[in-house]
Amino acid sequence: MGRTERVDLLKKLEEERGTNVITYITSTRANLEVSMAMDSIRKVYDHLRAFKKPKKELKVDLLIHSNGGDGTVPWRLVTLIREFATKFSVLVPFKAFSAATLTALGADEIVMHPMGMLGPTDPTVTNPFNPPDPRDPSKVIGISVEDVTAYIALIKEDAGIQHEDELVQVLRLLAERVHPLALGNVKRSLSQSRMMAKKLLALHMAKSDDHKIEEIVDSLTSKLFYHGHPINRSEAKEHIGLTTVSTPPASVEEAMWSVYKEYEAEMKMEEPFLQAMEFVEQFPGPLPQAGEITPERTAKLAYIESTSHADLSRIDYQLKGTTNPAGGIQTVLLTNRSGWIKET
Repeated sequence: MGRTERVDLLKKLEEERGTNVITYITSTRANLEVSMAMDSIRKVYDHLRAFKKPKKELKVDLLIHSNGGDGTVPWRLVTLIREFATKFSVLVPFKAFSAATLTALGADEIVMHPMGMLGPTDPTVTNPFNPPDPRDPSKVIGISVEDVTAYIALIKEDAGIQHEDELVQVLRLLAERVHPLALGNVKRSLSQSRMMAKKLLALHMAKSDDHKIEEIVDSLTSKLFYHGHPINRSEAKEHIGLTTVSTPPASVEEAMWSVYKEYEAEMKMEEPFLQAMEFVEQFPGPLPQAGEITPERTAKLAYIESTSHADLSRIDYQLKGTTNPAGGIQTVLLTNRSGWIKET
């Protein structure tokens, strides 16, 4: 299906909800995952303006699907939507992890499909001081905040090391493996994540709920232990304490899922992006010494869409293939164009 069919599905969802819907979908396709980024805010602004309604009449649903991204995006995204809307809801048909979960925390209502998942908000940080990736020394590996704190807890609680001199040695050993500035960045990122979660929850929770806010933030940043832990709607409400989570009627669930499924198909999110396999499909026979280059294709990376228009982030690419000394195929991704376009 194309834009026309998606608009019909968005209109049906809007009718079921009595709202105006904006979708924010980032690729979760294996080997072609895309993060939430600040350039999305400018696009969302245009969609909000296109609704042409006064704030007291506008209710906005943000249907989001993402594995997360820039931890500063949720605050700017949520506060921008709240400038235009009297009520702001987040719809979660499938994955809303990390920064997408933070975005949901700022909503008056989190509408979760049975397949919907939130996730912990403890960040994984990457900067030039991080250790090199053993599999590819030209890259650095991300450091999970909880990995660092779990290491300290392991030493204290499980190994029973409590003496100050011994703890200093343990920290010195860690600093020899991981640059001290990388560890400092871990602490700063954790503090920022906690602050962001508190500020987003405070947008719709009462001042008297400060203790409840602290409990929610603690659960999402440290008590789940594993960054990839999927939080379903029952756990979100009953164990995390997110009273804003709601279970929609079956008709809304179906409408949410129908919209998501269109993006899943359009962005090929169930198909891993395998360069070598894609190249071999084009050139199944032996390669000449100079190699070959595939015809240009487009990979769709993110959508921001409403009934007014669609913004698509994409790359137009080709694959160059050569034969390595062992006789295997090596491919290089050649990006011809990238960025946002209007899709019709």
